[in-house]
Amino acid sequence: MIAANRLNTVEEYYFSKKLREVRGLMAEGRPIINMGIGSPDLEPSIDVQNAVKEALRHDGAHQYQSYQGLPELREAFSSFYKNKFGVTVNPQNEVLPLMGSKEGIMHISLAFLNPGDEVLIPNPGYPTYTSVTNLVGAVPRYYDLTGKNGWFPDLKELEKQDLSKVKIMWTSYPHMPTGATASREQLTDLVAFAKENEILLVNDNPYSFVLNQSPISILEIEGAMDVALELNSLSKTFNMAGWRVGMVLGNSEHINAVLKVKSNMDSGMFYGIQKGAIAALNSSESWFSELNAVYHERRELMYALADKLQCAYDKDSVGMFVWAKLPEGVSSSEKFIDEVLYDKNIFITPGTIFGSNGEGYIRFSLCVTADKIKEAINRFKISEVRI
Repeated sequence: MIAANRLNTVEEYYFSKKLREVRGLMAEGRPIINMGIGSPDLEPSIDVQNAVKEALRHDGAHQYQSYQGLPELREAFSSFYKNKFGVTVNPQNEVLPLMGSKEGIMHISLAFLNPGDEVLIPNPGYPTYTSVTNLVGAVPRYYDLTGKNGWFPDLKELEKQDLSKVKIMWTSYPHMPTGATASREQLTDLVAFAKENEILLVNDNPYSFVLNQSPISILEIEGAMDVALELNSLSKTFNMAGWRVGMVLGNSEHINAVLKVKSNMDSGMFYGIQKGAIAALNSSESWFSELNAVYHERRELMYALADKLQCAYDKDSVGMFVWAKLPEGVSSSEKFIDEVLYDKNIFITPGTIFGSNGEGYIRFSLCVTADKIKEAINRFKISEVRI
């Protein structure tokens, strides 16, 4: 049986391939420290876990659920955005629960893109934007992000280009992988750009509350509801990555289009997970401060590791990664991380998997215990990394 032609447009996800290699090294007995992937190693709160346990015995808990999720889950999403961002969305038709925000990337693309439509994708940026664009037959069109410009697009330069075929623009602030933030003024410019060029702006916003003193939603910007959707997730904020709980928010017309796709692709989120998500969204402020205290300690240690590798980094960045520039004279991110992997048994992500502008950078995940980061630092005390 010959696979569909669309598979020729994508490759196996980098982490899927590389982690097989890493597991192979571990099977050989190597003491690998994995600093590559951003999968939270901490647990959800006890309240969240108890909510799931209690839900298991509720009437109807194990039946198919609504495609739109429980009304009280949509209410919780709506209240969360009101409390955290000052954004008002109608829980009936302006918020849609998702089985992870990654699912939302596919649903949004299927809902709004025709074959041949163009999609503005950040370089560097989340690789799934490109793979999904290719899978639905649309055309990726990359816009440059650089450290010099604070990892924000040059909108004036984009305006000079022919944008007539562009249907969607993907952004993610706080930015993945760099941790750069966007100011209210910059987001206002993005919304104006999208409105002027009749582009659907989609902001992917799962890192809002990790080591970030000033969380912001693009939906706070005046007029954003007319032209923008926002994706968010419970994966990072509440240590619920494997639970697959996300959401998309926007005006009712856009949300209904996404729902048309979603309702044909799944049969609703498990009841118990929805109940756990509600408990998470109602977490007290102490949850956020305690979580950030853990990540702050880890980040300080990761800075020390980056110093050991003679890498530069921006202390103003946020989120659960440290994006670091390679030492002077080192040009290949992939060669660098392989040297560290095989010489020091430490796996770090090369910046190149996020696009060509990621060359010359590496990314450290903070989803590693403080003790493991200290161990990694100690592995560099005896000898230098050979590049």
